[in-house]
Amino acid sequence: MKKTVLMLFLALSLISLNKKTIDYTLISGVITNKTQDLKITSRNQNFSKTLKIAPDGSFKDTLRVDEGTYFIFDGKNYAPLYIEKGGEIIVSADAKNFMKSIAFSGKGSAASSYLLTKARTRNQLLGDDVAAVYSIEETAFKSKFTEVKNTLMSILDAAQGLSETFKSREKRNINYGYLVSLSKYEDYHGYYTKKEDFKVSQDFLSEMPNITFVSAEDYKYCDDYKILLSLYFEKQASLMAKSEGIADDLALLKTYAKIQEPSIKNNLLFTAANEGITYSNDLQEYYKVFMDASSSDEQKKIITGLYEELKKIGKGVTSPKFSNYENLAGGTMSLDDLKGKFVYIDVWATWCGPCKAEIPFLQKMESAYHGKNIAFVSISVDKAKSHDKWKEMIVNGKMGGIQLFADNDFDSQFIKDYLINAIPRFILIDPQGRIISANAPRPSDESALTAFFTKQGI
Repeated sequence: MKKTVLMLFLALSLISLNKKTIDYTLISGVITNKTQDLKITSRNQNFSKTLKIAPDGSFKDTLRVDEGTYFIFDGKNYAPLYIEKGGEIIVSADAKNFMKSIAFSGKGSAASSYLLTKARTRNQLLGDDVAAVYSIEETAFKSKFTEVKNTLMSILDAAQGLSETFKSREKRNINYGYLVSLSKYEDYHGYYTKKEDFKVSQDFLSEMPNITFVSAEDYKYCDDYKILLSLYFEKQASLMAKSEGIADDLALLKTYAKIQEPSIKNNLLFTAANEGITYSNDLQEYYKVFMDASSSDEQKKIITGLYEELKKIGKGVTSPKFSNYENLAGGTMSLDDLKGKFVYIDVWATWCGPCKAEIPFLQKMESAYHGKNIAFVSISVDKAKSHDKWKEMIVNGKMGGIQLFADNDFDSQFIKDYLINAIPRFILIDPQGRIISANAPRPSDESALTAFFTKQGI
């Protein structure tokens, strides 16, 4: 009797072990002609892991992440990778031609292989010339993207080894991708054809009313659904900003606050506020709107931390200081050297496209305010290795103002004190060294900046 009970116990234990949930995915493979390690990243960059490649090109690792689409990055190209628990994915590729050679095999690799085929097919149908695609006329554009949608649906139907759940989600995602392209058409077509007043016909987006914007499942698994939501709510926020006469950033938070599905609402609110609060011109109101709308204690804690830091660089507060920054004109300069003047600071870098786009407008403002009690200071956050490039760009571009080189790029204390994580960034400090605005208008917004200077008595 005791032996029977023992055997039954052992059997039940084995069954329990067999049913144990596997919470990881194994990934391995061989990369020939490898030049560097691979990286696995999530679309939002919240997850990133380096896959160390051995001298013979082989690698092996364990991933413990949520199910969904990720990307495998070779330093130049991104290939889609679908990760699900219990998978044992094998990757093979030639680093000399990564995107054409990469292939997936092994348990749980069917979704990755399908996504790779999908990406390649879409690229073949549309090419790399975005301007050419969005410049075609409305009827032809819609016909082209209907063809793309139907082709991708056919590839999905023919794919082997996919779960019915994945197929169902992916069918919706393909349709969302089609609607994303249609949603972008009006703005993109107007831009590329230089028809600023272009409007699509009344029934161009006739499929959009059938879309629900509260699907938590699609928001989690369908990337194009997320993009579609962002486009939709940004347009709604723009209308609110105009009708209520409020700032765009506040309108966006208030628009997100109306979303009924908590997981979507909280995610969009936090994504916007985590960076946007740094640029808000009405910090207190921005913070209040976020706190009233979010139901995530964890996210509220993070934004509150940023809010408390940002109060240290609020209007009227003594500005953080930089000291002994290299001055292209010779020697070094500190913020204290400019006391008695208004100081308009441009934080930029030679690699930053939007920064370089501001330079002609900045030069125009420098000329317009020549002789006034204001110093125009440009602080480069280039890395030390780009020091010569910095000098060359300033000399060749005949850039004026005071040109300084930060002491430790983005890790410079002055940059960190202003919580600057994206550039360009413009700051205005008064003659007593107090902050007027930690996020002043850009030179390209000439009317706003001129009005702003006038208000300060410059």
